[in-house]
Amino acid sequence: MGGFFGVASKEDCVFDLFFGTDYHSHLGTRRAGMAVYGKENGFDKAIHSVENSPFRTKFEKEANSMKGNLGIGCISDFEAQPVFVRSHHGSFAITTVGKINNADEIVDTILKNNTHFFEMSNGEINPTELVASIINQKENLIDGIRYAQELVEGSLSLLILTPGGIYAARDRYGRTPVVIGKKDGAYCASFEGFAFLNLGYTKVKELGPGEIVVFDEKSIHTLAAPGTEMKICTFLWVYYGYPSSFYEGISVEKMRYNCGANMARRDNVKPDVVAGVPDSGTAHAVGYANASGVPFSRPLIKYTPTWPRSFMPTIQSKRDLIAKMKLIAVQDLIEDQSLLIIDDSIVRGTQLRETAEFLMESGAKEVHVRPACPPLLFGCKYLNFSRSRSEMELIARRCIVELEGTEEVSEERLKVYANPDTEEYRRMEALIGRKLKFTSLRFNRLDDMLDSVGIDHCKLCTYCWNGEE
Repeated sequence: MGGFFGVASKEDCVFDLFFGTDYHSHLGTRRAGMAVYGKENGFDKAIHSVENSPFRTKFEKEANSMKGNLGIGCISDFEAQPVFVRSHHGSFAITTVGKINNADEIVDTILKNNTHFFEMSNGEINPTELVASIINQKENLIDGIRYAQELVEGSLSLLILTPGGIYAARDRYGRTPVVIGKKDGAYCASFEGFAFLNLGYTKVKELGPGEIVVFDEKSIHTLAAPGTEMKICTFLWVYYGYPSSFYEGISVEKMRYNCGANMARRDNVKPDVVAGVPDSGTAHAVGYANASGVPFSRPLIKYTPTWPRSFMPTIQSKRDLIAKMKLIAVQDLIEDQSLLIIDDSIVRGTQLRETAEFLMESGAKEVHVRPACPPLLFGCKYLNFSRSRSEMELIARRCIVELEGTEEVSEERLKVYANPDTEEYRRMEALIGRKLKFTSLRFNRLDDMLDSVGIDHCKLCTYCWNGEE
């Protein structure tokens, strides 16, 4: 995944750019960068690793040395960006959020023998550089951006920094957000709408699917009108979005309250307390507690002062240990209690199983688990945020293979397991619960989760749960 922030200001923009980008730290774990432009100094750019230290620490020097009235910044899970480009369009810097599934095809059929690409450490082409090369195939930036949106299979939202202003474009199906803010003498564009509020900006608009705008410190102009078809990622509300974020006018925190309330209305267990796995499970648990009347409690506290979210070794066993070490138990709230625990999702199941075992070892009588979304059956092919590299790492898929007796499970059969009203779904849910050693397990229903968002279901992407595009 990743996030970006761009600002055009009458005054120096670096203060706003620095903090606006920093507010996207929950979306990326590996690389971050800032690029600025000013008439006196031209372009300047910096990229640093943020794997073991936060953005603010790594970019403290640049926050005091960079100068300019136009700038873009990003935090990414994967490639180094922004990318600086010199072309027939002039010089520009570009940053992207999304996923390109057909990168090899684009290189082989569209750009072969025409462009050199920088390969990342894993041998793959830098996707942002690839997008810049696609844009350069056209005579102007607007046509180039449209061409990239049409050509890329997956998703693509972007910011382009030029001496004349900043271009902002949202993915053609709106899978990721872009929000425009304004204050006296400045405009900004942001993945997360909350990122500019403390900087004095107010929301102007959320870009629609495929919409392209350009802005400077004085004004904003629409270059391509929004489309009518939207498939925004529902998982942004469930997990990835920061509590103060909003998408399509719906706040993350409110959606999670609604989500927990809908789960409570269908549940039949009577625990002593309900608790969320911090951080994303907490709001779901508050909604459940409010709707059910079961007291909300915090038997698990996340220790954050010296633990950057991105500090994770490559060895899975060590990753699991560190994830467990971040959670500190409050013994008095666990002993002799029947606990209902809500987490945002179950992916592999390893961490939540260890959490449940830890609670039982700490004296809990029961540990009932209620994930805030349905079982994940398909790996995301639209955004680079999947916490699982292979679909067979998903515990739901492994259990389906066990129940079916074969790894060759058809898409038709998978969709039967995705239906919460089928016997197959109930058998899968029960098997997952037994494997993870929960007292009971009950996933949130897809229809209830979508209702929790509050916009038309047809505008929400549900691919990772039911395989439907």
